[in-house]
Amino acid sequence: MNTTLIDKYNIPAPRYTSYPTVPFWEVDKFSVNRWQQSVIRSFEESNPAEGISLYIHLPFCEQLCTFCGCNKRITKNHQVEHPYIEAVLKEWQMYRSLFAHPPRIKELHLGGGSPTFFGAKNLAYLIESILKDTQLDTQPLFSFEGNPNNTTEEHLKALFDLGFRRVSYGIQDYNPAVQKAIHRIQPFEQVQKVHELSQKVGYTSINHDLIYGLPLQTLDSVLDTIQKTQQLRPDRIAFYSYAHVPWIKGNGQRGFSEKDLPQSAQKRELYEEGRKLLEVSGYHEIGLDHFSLKEDDLYQAFQSGNLHRNFMGYTSSKTQLMIGLGVSSISDSWYGFAQNVKKVEEYQHLVNQGELPVFRGHHLNQEDLVIRQHILNLMCQLKTNWEMSTAFFAELPQVWKRLKSFEQDQLISLNDHGMHIKTAGQPFLRNICMAFDTRFWRKQPAGQTFSMSI
Repeated sequence: MNTTLIDKYNIPAPRYTSYPTVPFWEVDKFSVNRWQQSVIRSFEESNPAEGISLYIHLPFCEQLCTFCGCNKRITKNHQVEHPYIEAVLKEWQMYRSLFAHPPRIKELHLGGGSPTFFGAKNLAYLIESILKDTQLDTQPLFSFEGNPNNTTEEHLKALFDLGFRRVSYGIQDYNPAVQKAIHRIQPFEQVQKVHELSQKVGYTSINHDLIYGLPLQTLDSVLDTIQKTQQLRPDRIAFYSYAHVPWIKGNGQRGFSEKDLPQSAQKRELYEEGRKLLEVSGYHEIGLDHFSLKEDDLYQAFQSGNLHRNFMGYTSSKTQLMIGLGVSSISDSWYGFAQNVKKVEEYQHLVNQGELPVFRGHHLNQEDLVIRQHILNLMCQLKTNWEMSTAFFAELPQVWKRLKSFEQDQLISLNDHGMHIKTAGQPFLRNICMAFDTRFWRKQPAGQTFSMSI
């Protein structure tokens, strides 16, 4: 890759799981009552045709992984499981009270933390209670994040029996020195065991998360990790850039020295060479940082133009309404966002008091909705257009001027009616999306808010 382009575009940039991004939410204009009304509106508009999505955040882990930027609570006390589940179910009932008829569940995802910190029986109780008096979509998409070190056959069978067919395992890197640095020890043999067990139980879509840019990583260690991953041939692979954000996550991301991190061109080489090896193995790049086999529905959704992106990442189907349950979860009504409080004790206290545990949010205006669609188009289809009057917004001429730089660098094809991202431009997808981010350009944040784009 052209190192001049890396130097030019390797700047802090959002990952655009939403627009506006969280730092630019107008929290002072947010109200819980207005949020509830937007949930009701979205439910009435979309539930009969497409259903809703649920994300449940299960924050507990037995040990801290120093690469992790997620909201988590480190504990070995499993007595926390039942009170937390009961709080989640109470929150769900608050949302259920807004719905005039039973919700149709299209997607359900368990994230963390480590969902498999919870015992299989407790997870089964949680899901059975969530699904009570609901309707299931004809092809529901149920998935969970599994820790290879504690996901058991009992976990896999219990969730499979409830409709789960997808599981994602956090691998990161197989090199012992890297694993020690990030405090995540899991030999290949353990991953192989749980991967093959998942296939035996009947899971039809298995994802492995790999990360490049970790401390002490080298090109050899990344390629070795991918070669080992090839032996298991997961249906999907997420090949993420390590987001080094210690100013947000504190000491949890200070378990190693800055000099241990691959920088700029070196870090990008890890991705480029890894991508080549994945493509030779039959994996196809999907949007940002994702790869899948042709047989997987993520690839099929990308080909058909049905790929969607939200706070759960890329999905093969779209729902207008996504309810996030649990501490720190973010909900999306399409017309607004709402995030729950981040501390377990505060979350449980509010829910037990009968209050929605929301502490901030944003109500999208008409310009937000238009720009959001453009960014979704780029993230999911690598193209967008503004021929229709509904795709125009007042600052589009300024966006067009910002896009000229990418055109001059031969990263995009641009005309008066729209644009598409060339293959050479895909590594700069976040930067290109940022050209549309009018809230960012109106008020650029002081200090570094986002991770580096490359």
